Amino acid sequence: MSRNLIFCVLIIGIAMWVSVFCVSPIEPLIAEQLSLSHTQTSLLISMPILLLVITAIPAGLVADRVGIRKTMGIGLVVMAAGSVLRSTATDFTSLLAYTIIFGFGLGWTFPNLPKLVSNFPQRDKANIAMGVTVAGFPTGTGLALAATVPLALHLDGNYQDVFLVWSIPAIVAASSWWFLVKETPLHPKVNGLPVGLSASLRRAFTNNHLWLLSSIMFIHQFASASWFGWAPVLMMLKGASPDSAGLISSVTLWVMIPTLLLAPRLSHKIGLRKPFLWVPSIILTIAFLTFRFVPTNLSWLTMILIGIANATRFTTLMSLPIELVHGTEVGMASGMLASIGFTGGVIGPLIGGRVLDITGSLDLSLIILTIISVAAAIIASRIPETGPRAILRKIS
Repeated sequence: MSRNLIFCVLIIGIAMWVSVFCVSPIEPLIAEQLSLSHTQTSLLISMPILLLVITAIPAGLVADRVGIRKTMGIGLVVMAAGSVLRSTATDFTSLLAYTIIFGFGLGWTFPNLPKLVSNFPQRDKANIAMGVTVAGFPTGTGLALAATVPLALHLDGNYQDVFLVWSIPAIVAASSWWFLVKETPLHPKVNGLPVGLSASLRRAFTNNHLWLLSSIMFIHQFASASWFGWAPVLMMLKGASPDSAGLISSVTLWVMIPTLLLAPRLSHKIGLRKPFLWVPSIILTIAFLTFRFVPTNLSWLTMILIGIANATRFTTLMSLPIELVHGTEVGMASGMLASIGFTGGVIGPLIGGRVLDITGSLDLSLIILTIISVAAAIIASRIPETGPRAILRKIS
């Protein structure tokens, strides 16, 4: 991967998720200044993910046909425009409209990252490239959660100025993409594989392995979004102060960054993929099951385990469409993976909030996360091994 491309994909990852997660820390400011209910402000948080779910498959289909540079370039420009426009919003209607524009750009860009990686010459190292590609995700999320409130205080609590500052990464990402990235080659038609729209859709939706992979991604996003959304509350319910709860919870994100770079290299060295799905699922099962009984002062150890397992499973899931489908249809496959998967990311936190409202606790949510983590491990056992070692065994 060239240095230009490394820079672009890292800044894209940061731009995406810093813009998504900067809303949550200043939600009280937005609600107060625009006289909004918490239900209304929750739409500002969930709308980008909903747009990603809606646009992922069409974005992947377009990338398969017109090329990754144009498709992602358009998405990045729209994402940057939505980010900047949010800083001009003066009421809920305009802020929601500009958030929808940003979400459309996000949905047009994110699902095509596997398509981008699939065009690299060394496809057997696609999982390593994917690890580098998604390393910007926890970086952007961590920056948003850690720096947005201090930034807002420095800007006298003006949410518009906060949005303007956090739009800079999106502007840099869009500009860098168009200036630094050359058009990657389209995969040629191989073995007479039909490339029509209906044929691509039919092959994707009848691919049992892709459905299994999408099911794991649904579970992963359900658990990941639930954990990131409610971990500080879980810590406070265990007796931690608000400051320490946020600090301990952030350990999960920071541990993910080196893991996203190292886990794919280990997978490549071993030559296997499946263990990097089912082993993290088992680790998460144990972590969720035992979290209630871990002393507060040792909770950071659990956060480290969850960060490592979460990052390992995520980067493996993102890279597998490259190995499960033909190169001409990676966009469609990754779009399906993102659309189904991020539906779980919308549903998970909602269920957690409902459980907290009814029971005053998140114990039931931890039980739910434990059960679905077991399900993820079982489903992972049914996915075919696509690593180099398995391919060599088939040849021999």
